[in-house]
Amino acid sequence: MGSRRATRLGLRVVALLYVGILVLVPLVVGTWKTVRPGPAAFWSAISSQQAVTAFRLTAEIALASVALNAVFGVGLALLITRYRFPGRRLLSALADVPLSVSPIVVGLALVLVYGPVDGWFGSTLDDAGIKIIFSLPGMILATTFVSFPLVLREVVPVLAEEGIEQEQAARVLGASAWQRFARITLPIIRPALLYGIVLSLARSIGEYGAVLVVSGNVSGEDQTQTVPLLVGERVQQLEPGAFQLAFLLIVVTVLVIVLVFLRRREGEAKHAEPPAVVPDDLVLSADPASSALALNSVASNNVASNNVASNNVAASDVALEKGGLR
Repeated sequence: MGSRRATRLGLRVVALLYVGILVLVPLVVGTWKTVRPGPAAFWSAISSQQAVTAFRLTAEIALASVALNAVFGVGLALLITRYRFPGRRLLSALADVPLSVSPIVVGLALVLVYGPVDGWFGSTLDDAGIKIIFSLPGMILATTFVSFPLVLREVVPVLAEEGIEQEQAARVLGASAWQRFARITLPIIRPALLYGIVLSLARSIGEYGAVLVVSGNVSGEDQTQTVPLLVGERVQQLEPGAFQLAFLLIVVTVLVIVLVFLRRREGEAKHAEPPAVVPDDLVLSADPASSALALNSVASNNVASNNVASNNVAASDVALEKGGLR
């Protein structure tokens, strides 16, 4: 018993040291360097015209990327879990490519495709007056690409575990595809979707590499410099204000994560199953024959329910083999 306790204590100490070295120490040092110059320096760093423009660009890019990831992530998750078609597993694997490819490589690939000079489609789009690279659309495209799997991988396991029985029942009762999604699918995936949106938002706010390549890191007039790029520039040039800008980004991200976590816990508590209530038929009575009859009746009902559930699972497998829900 003593050795087990010592082992658990040692594992806890190692875990705390690991988290402390990687997370707490940088946060404490960054916070100290942020507050040490005083409130006047903090306000001057975050209220300059360059900083305000960077914050606006970061917010626009992050919100647009999160919206695109939410829509297409849920759509692709439904396609992967609700239908069977050739190449489904390949499509699922390709959706994880942004997690394994360097953001710098993503930015270079977008420049090769949409560059105004040598890009495959860039010259045609540029002649039409549509500018992708070194402008806001290219920055949104790069950020959306690198954060795309975060929503998808939160929603797919929930849909796969839930199955299609409820949606099939709603379809039999005459519900349209939109009604089935709004009243059945969306409530089921809402906690996972919210968490995926938070992860995507945090990733979008802090994206550096891909945005650095496609934006050109332009400051001043026609600025394409987001807050992470501005922080990097001030650190490289030893200018003041880098810690204040980074601290504000950290605060915003942590607040969003905490709010969604609290909302998620509140939803889980609200939808928690109530305690089991013993039916009146199972209350022990003075007549043993009546109690035995009630127990036999409940057992028969349980067997019938299990048979119905088995039939539903078989029907679900057949439906998926035939092409899923229509």
